[in-house]
Amino acid sequence: MTLRIGSNLADPLQTAQHARLSEDTGFDFVGAGEHVFRDNRPGATQIALSALATAAGATSRVRLLTSVVIVPLHHPVMLAKEATIVDAASGGRLTFGLGVGGEFPGEWDALDIPTRERGARTNESLELMKRLWSEEDVTHAGRFFSCNGITLYPSSPQAGGPPLWVGGRAEPGMRRAVKYGDGWLPYLFRPSHYARSFETLGNMLEEAGRSADGFGWGLHLMTAMGDSREEAVATATAGLEAGYNYDGDYSELAERYCLLGTPDECVEQLKAFEEAGAQDILLSWLAPAERISEQIEVAGREVLPRL
Repeated sequence: MTLRIGSNLADPLQTAQHARLSEDTGFDFVGAGEHVFRDNRPGATQIALSALATAAGATSRVRLLTSVVIVPLHHPVMLAKEATIVDAASGGRLTFGLGVGGEFPGEWDALDIPTRERGARTNESLELMKRLWSEEDVTHAGRFFSCNGITLYPSSPQAGGPPLWVGGRAEPGMRRAVKYGDGWLPYLFRPSHYARSFETLGNMLEEAGRSADGFGWGLHLMTAMGDSREEAVATATAGLEAGYNYDGDYSELAERYCLLGTPDECVEQLKAFEEAGAQDILLSWLAPAERISEQIEVAGREVLPRL
């Protein structure tokens, strides 16, 4: 098993800079997530494929991971087209990570999309997108979307389109990964939890007649490094509070689910996730925007060479 480590492009104003820095410091891939906005959270947000289009032009080696596209906020024909262009322009470096979202109701209201439909919209979108990536003259008439005689050109340089990695911690996301996906990309996990889910999802794949060989075992891991664990916890707590809705203690959330501590401590935690089955771990920086470059450099210098 080979462990690959990615760097999240968290600040849309520094996308190209952070993508180049991540490639130069030895990361295997870069990732980008998305929200239209975060309701009452005023911080900057981005659209994943737009960010990765920028990253593609700033790099030549690293793979590009959407982490994640909120599929039901998009029309699947346009989404398949945008992904194809990013994949083709980057020379086949795109992995399409996806989720159903729903944690910020305001963005759904703004786009006039009911959150109760997000699972069904996602499933229909994935069925249509996979056809658009592998077939010509595609016609579809579904509950939410329809099209007639569509062929996307240029086609993806990856056979069948970019790999689909499905997000989700719970059983519905895991079952969606088995039915539609080429990999799994959860978040908010500890190593022990990941190991149990790794076994559960492996059994699901076997029951569906699919092999776990070649399946992508990803992890979106929120990360804060510091000179001490206390400093890292403080950074993570502030980052979580700025970006997420949570009813409990943010410092407790950080301690439970984030990669925290000195570089030495982070190396040991990453090795524990590797032992649990994770193969592609995206470090999602919780530091403020002006400190992200420092986090990337420290990880490249003191963490990556030891994995």
